[in-house]
Amino acid sequence: MIQITNLRKQYASGFVALDDINLTVKKGEILALLGPNGAGKTTLISTICGIVNPTSGTVSVDGFDIIKDYRKTRSLIGLVPQELTTDAFETPFNSLTFSRGLFGLPKNPEKVEQVLKSLSLWDKKDDRIMTLSGGMKRRLLIAKALVHEPQVLFLDEPTAGVDVALRQDMWRMVDGLRSEGVTIVLTTHYIEEAEAIADRIGVINGGKLLLVEDKDLLMARMGQKQLKIELTQALDTLPAQLAQQGFVVADDKQSIIYHYDKDAPEVDIAALLQVVSSAGLGFKDIHTQQSSLEEIFVDLVERAA
Repeated sequence: MIQITNLRKQYASGFVALDDINLTVKKGEILALLGPNGAGKTTLISTICGIVNPTSGTVSVDGFDIIKDYRKTRSLIGLVPQELTTDAFETPFNSLTFSRGLFGLPKNPEKVEQVLKSLSLWDKKDDRIMTLSGGMKRRLLIAKALVHEPQVLFLDEPTAGVDVALRQDMWRMVDGLRSEGVTIVLTTHYIEEAEAIADRIGVINGGKLLLVEDKDLLMARMGQKQLKIELTQALDTLPAQLAQQGFVVADDKQSIIYHYDKDAPEVDIAALLQVVSSAGLGFKDIHTQQSSLEEIFVDLVERAA
């Protein structure tokens, strides 16, 4: 649905915002773009949407070039920007009707009603937008992006400043759109958001796309496991024999941690516990866990820095 080849954006100051980006997004998938502030996420989305002009490279949406076929590609795209830009004195119903008109579509009160209801805004349809809460304005931006029935939806930090309940409502809405075949690209600072709804994860930093990979494969390939042993008493200094085995003291001083690769041969936990006992340490509980997407993301960005 989206094909990006050798995309580069360099400003007159010499700053390179996008550096040789290559990316393919399939129809009906959800791609989450993760990256620190200033990584290039918004610039990438703005370029695909025709808001920012690329320095070089090509971008196509459903086979149409974003520059040569600007009107066609723009009609295929819905964009929810970071900023809460709304028509303060207008009503949600009129605002959505006007948005459809901008794309040359006829009035369709039934479609406007359906979109407003799907985002729990129907009871506010005749209120001035300026009277809506921040969360409602965020939902209205999503409604405006959906009312012309786009095939590709870009969500740039869609749940910033939104409460947890509304965030989960948005996740369900996004999942419903995917089932209808809509392709979705979202940027987010909430790692759990990407973990919850994305099919693939892209990590961008310094204008470079570090990787794009299936979420589950990424976590399986790069995730580490750890064995955490809770001690019966606090520990300030790690005994030498435990340090040699690779143990480290947890921040709370009440536990010691052993990291190991998920794909490594089976770890002999009994033997590790025996080493702990022989060092004179008592323990009351043990558990294992695999590293989260957040830990993987932080590690990737730090390695690329």
